[in-house]
Amino acid sequence: MCGIVGYIGDTQAADLLMEGLSRLEYRGYDSAGIAVLNGNGLDIRREVGKLRNLAKEVAVNAPKGLIGIGHTRWATHGRPTTTNAHPHTDTLGQLVVVHNGIFENYLEIKHELIKDGVIFLSDTDSEVLAHLVARSYTGDLRLAVQVALSRMHGSYAIAVLHQDHPDLLVAARNGCPLILGIGAEENFIASDIPAILNHTRQIIYLEDGDIAEVRQRSWSVFNLQGERQHRDQTTIEWSLVAAEKGGYDHFMLKEINEQPTTLAQTLGGRMGEEEGRVYVDEFGITDEQLRRIRQIVIVACGTSHYAGLVGEYYFEQLARIPTTVEYASEFRYRKPVVDGDTLIIGLSQSGETADTLAAIREANNLGGLTASILNVQGSAMSRETQGTLYMRVGPEIGVASTKAYTGTVASLLLVALHTAQVRGHVTADFVRETLGSLRQVPSWIEETLAEVGAIQDLAAMLHTFRNCLYLGRGVNYPTALEGALKLKELSYIHAEALPAGEMKHGPIALLDADFPVIAVATKSAVYDKTLSNLKEVAARDAVTIALGTRGDERLAEVVDRVIYVPETPEIISPLVNVVPLQLLAYYVATKKGCDVDQPRNLAKSVTVE
Repeated sequence: MCGIVGYIGDTQAADLLMEGLSRLEYRGYDSAGIAVLNGNGLDIRREVGKLRNLAKEVAVNAPKGLIGIGHTRWATHGRPTTTNAHPHTDTLGQLVVVHNGIFENYLEIKHELIKDGVIFLSDTDSEVLAHLVARSYTGDLRLAVQVALSRMHGSYAIAVLHQDHPDLLVAARNGCPLILGIGAEENFIASDIPAILNHTRQIIYLEDGDIAEVRQRSWSVFNLQGERQHRDQTTIEWSLVAAEKGGYDHFMLKEINEQPTTLAQTLGGRMGEEEGRVYVDEFGITDEQLRRIRQIVIVACGTSHYAGLVGEYYFEQLARIPTTVEYASEFRYRKPVVDGDTLIIGLSQSGETADTLAAIREANNLGGLTASILNVQGSAMSRETQGTLYMRVGPEIGVASTKAYTGTVASLLLVALHTAQVRGHVTADFVRETLGSLRQVPSWIEETLAEVGAIQDLAAMLHTFRNCLYLGRGVNYPTALEGALKLKELSYIHAEALPAGEMKHGPIALLDADFPVIAVATKSAVYDKTLSNLKEVAARDAVTIALGTRGDERLAEVVDRVIYVPETPEIISPLVNVVPLQLLAYYVATKKGCDVDQPRNLAKSVTVE
């Protein structure tokens, strides 16, 4: 959520700030602003709404200066207004602050400052920091930030400028992502890599508690006690082109269509088909530890949570380890039972999801083994866990996750297969056969993507409904959950998902001709039972749509519409079955005129609780 960009160098800062903010639009926001230091002080511009509103303002009379900070805001404290937009200043207008995150004790400090005569202009928690830094300032900006942050409790990524220091940008993070970009005669800060990748590939990931001093030709990192810290540079391998639309109407459609390639990247180098082995050494849990594990807990949010439910099936069926999937936002608040024989796996595309990060930290405090499956290298969660298996799907720009979902599911299957083999529950022949099926998944998805015409026709019929029920069973119940989530995220149609057998225990009362039902009904061990459930739906006059295995004529006799997918082994099927549901949600939303890349009220990376 929100976005930060900062620049210091030998180029006009305003242009670079606007470019960087435009590459962070996918994160979700409702206002934007920039501040540039010129020879006379600070020049601040802020606007509500889309970035193009700010761009119009900047284009009329662009701020001049070689150092500046910019921000896109997603409202947490106070409505989306110009006064609540960042950057925020102190009373004298000598310094500015941008902030991602939430300061939990801001009201206490705000009341303290008001008693001292400070006048607040906004309703935000972020403005408190501007006034607190100003009160702590005696000539050393980094020290003033350090003193101010020692008073603030919560999560933050911040950047600060002061008119007395036209050669210095101060940045800090705790619980929210922030990176440094290192150039030749210029340096950057940003919330995410795409903001600055057009200018540098040399990245430094700040860690929690870091405060950075950034100048044109140098940078230094300190902790909150003022002690200098060492941070390594990372070279980013993927190109900015990978974060562009590539001819598609939306990032989401591009990312759906990338899945044959991204899954090949997830699987590449990890499948030893000839030996009947899986190679996931970077996961970080030793074979000895895997043999000792008595339970697995998967912690995740949103789409990652549903991927984790598929993983639960994999670990229990293949490795025979009791597994639970927890909402990360609830995990640490209910005194979970964790010990040294518990493996806690965190799932997150960004590796910065606040709730999941907090759950991992709680698991570490309780003495559990922790590992993660992530997409972004160097992210906070990778540093908090014993090992990380990267899904390697490339940058995901669309707010509603697609390729990261299939990347997570594939990664979980690899880890489950490895664990099952280490514990002696599957043979090399079984692993070899499963890996052979996995090898075919990219081509099966390509076949599914070719059926887009039928899905568009179905979307034209569905987009007028206000409610929808998704059904699934077994390993594809999570597929139904993910399909429903995509529909509600993108099209704002109320959609829920149930195990098909649960429908008759109450929810069947909702069904009528205005309440369509979409079922995942591909061939499986519970196929006949799912077919029976669909007959119950049809008897209530509901429109029935099913995802079925190609050539299944029985299904076509029961439901109104069928979307066909290639026949796959049941254990592999979630990787293929979710794709037409992603496409369906996309085309329903575009038919309704919704903004599929930036759905209302949503943010790509949720870095606050």
